[in-house]
Amino acid sequence: MRHAVVLLVDGMGAHNLKARLGHARTLAGAFSKAAVIQSGFPTTTASAIAGLTTGQRSGRHGLVGYSAFDPVNNRVFQQLSGWDSLTDPATWQRVPTIFERATERGNTVVTVGAARYRDSGFTKAVLRGARYVVAGSLAERIRAAVEVGHTSDRPSLTYVYAPELDMAGHANGWQSPQWTHALESLDSALASAVPELSADQGLLVTADHGMIDVPRESHVLFDSAPELLEGIAHIAGEPRCLQLHFEASLDADARATVLERWRDSEGGRAWVVSRDEAIAAGWFGDVDPEVIARIGDIIVAARKGIAYYDSRAANDKARNMIGQHGSWSDEELRVPLLRFGAFAL
Repeated sequence: MRHAVVLLVDGMGAHNLKARLGHARTLAGAFSKAAVIQSGFPTTTASAIAGLTTGQRSGRHGLVGYSAFDPVNNRVFQQLSGWDSLTDPATWQRVPTIFERATERGNTVVTVGAARYRDSGFTKAVLRGARYVVAGSLAERIRAAVEVGHTSDRPSLTYVYAPELDMAGHANGWQSPQWTHALESLDSALASAVPELSADQGLLVTADHGMIDVPRESHVLFDSAPELLEGIAHIAGEPRCLQLHFEASLDADARATVLERWRDSEGGRAWVVSRDEAIAAGWFGDVDPEVIARIGDIIVAARKGIAYYDSRAANDKARNMIGQHGSWSDEELRVPLLRFGAFAL
């Protein structure tokens, strides 16, 4: 096989897909032979895609959550679209990408995505080394990816990004008609593209994470218990996986008190661990020294069907999000790996 296409479907967990296979004939045909693999932690797009494109866990590549603490600039920033001149994508994401390594070996390396992602900081961090090709609809993106193998005189690796399922899930929940419609559109695009694969071309379809639906009445407004915020300087992560950073002035005893306060409050519905405990347990894989400070001093990973919010936030739109991910449930963690073309032989 000379030509590989990897389609990353944002938000298509194995559990979610299995429950809706009746709406996805092409995917269903491959699902019976599919592997179910695990995303890395946290189960969020920034961390998981960086893991896919580098082959490293978040403790090495450094994108440790949806939003993360930047110790150099003493701030929290959002790692998908919150990049600015203070943080260099080329150094914040700390390891070579698979695309860079493949290019060094003389392969044709392409990523296909929407125009709005072409020059983003996240793209520069996790897709560097590949030529970016803009295509519009999902069907057009998949066709463009297959075409790379048809036209390249060298072995090729092509990555395609599909955010539509994740967007539908966040807005309406994965159990909604809108999510099912997005899955049907994905399946239709694949049904048209798979017959066009050449004999020496394979297509892998996988995901970055799955999703659970969290209704608004299951939101936990942690600021309603003001004592939980005592000693906390920064709140990073995401609603199902908070990463809390201590005020720098706190001594060891005070830090232990804050941790126990969170455990007493949230331990019945979340995993509440210290940074040292999470690292020792391998939550982030091997962690390089430069990445340690990016990880929260306390991690609050939802165990039940809840999501954490701060009602003091000026922008309340995030609380309209129904589909959620970021924590350790099988629904969030387990994703499919489906094979087409030469990979299915």
